[in-house]
Order: sequence, then C-alpha cells, then structure tokens
Amino acid sequence: MISGGLDSCVTAFIVKSKEYELHAISFDYGQLHKRELDSAKKIATAVGAKNHIIFNVNLKQFGGSSLLDNTFTFPKDREDVFDKEKKHIPSTYVPARNTIFLSIALGYAEALNADAIFIGVTATDYSGYPDCRPEYIDAFQKLSNLATRRGIEGNPIKIETPLINLTKNQIIQEGLRLNAPLGDTWSCYIGGKKACGSCDSCLYRLKGFKEAGAKDPIKYEKYPRWY
Repeated sequence: MISGGLDSCVTAFIVKSKEYELHAISFDYGQLHKRELDSAKKIATAVGAKNHIIFNVNLKQFGGSSLLDNTFTFPKDREDVFDKEKKHIPSTYVPARNTIFLSIALGYAEALNADAIFIGVTATDYSGYPDCRPEYIDAFQKLSNLATRRGIEGNPIKIETPLINLTKNQIIQEGLRLNAPLGDTWSCYIGGKKACGSCDSCLYRLKGFKEAGAKDPIKYEKYPRWY
C-alpha cells in the first residue's frame, strides 16, 4: 500500500530489499487534495512495482475528517503534538480508513495469490490514530485468517508492518540507507507546491529529519523555530 507519504515510501523500499514482486495499491478516497497520489505514482515507478492500482472509494460521502471536509479546522502548530500522554485523536483521523483500505488490499492480495500486504503504519511517532496500533493490526490479521480462502487453507496472507516500532527518525535513516526517493514523498495534510510546515504531519516529519541529522529534501512554506 503506497499512500505517497514518507512511511509508505520507506516501506515499499523495504519490500524491494526483500526481493518480493511488488504490486502497488493507492487510494483516491475523496481527500481534499491529490498531491499525495502524484507522489504515490512516482514512488511506485521508482520502486519498480509490477503494476500500480489507484482504487477509488469516495469516503467524502461520509465526511467526518478534516482531510475530507473543508468545513473542519486543520490542527496547526499544536504545542502538545509530541505529547504521548495526550489521548487526543485529531480531526485528520479518517473514520475506519485503514480498515477500509486493508480490506480492499486483502481482496487484491488474495486475487493475486500474494503472500503479504505491507502497510507503513507506525505506533511510535503517530498522531493518535487508533488504526495504527499493533493490537489493531493483530486483530485485522485474525480477521484475514478467518475471511479468506488462503487463511482457511492454512496459508494466510500476512499483514506486514515493518515500521510499527520505529520512530520517524529511524524510518528516515532506513529510507536513506535504502536510497528511497524521500524527496518525492508528500506528508503535508494541505496540498500545494510547498508543504505547510505547521500541520501535525509536517511537524512529525521535520522532527524526524532533525533527529536523523538530515535535511528534508522537500520545501516548506515555513519551518518551526526548533528546526
């Protein structure tokens, strides 16, 4: 699964390093901008994906997220963005998004007779999304084992999360080691020629690059004072 973001890019290149035949899937889910899909196409090409499906599923019909509905307010410059003690799920959470995406990817994987689905979720540096936690992935794996022919026949499709216990700093270091095209990725919640530098995703990304001792190759409208 390639979203176009930093984590999915590094995950794709980890898959490549394991010498899997890679079939990429991305989702046009009604998000307010398509900048990340442009990045997904570049990443799929760079990683040598055998094919790349962009699957349309219009979650905008449901709404419930600032990524789908511009009447919501984007969180910006949150002082507590890195505070793990805060049990806050931001407005950028898209209801049940990973469950929907993984279910579609599972159908695609079974049709291909694929051995694994790789998803770039991380539970360490994340914005509070419930569908990025290890216990969620474990639960989906159990569902997959029960819901597919391969699962019933004793050869289940594995849900692989190689980044789940890594910090953004470690993910960036792994991407650099693998020569992943990090400059082609897009993490900002707001579309445009430059990333905003204020949303939660930009702040996590910039913090990761700073801690990795590397310069983020993409351009920003502004940088936080600590960068």
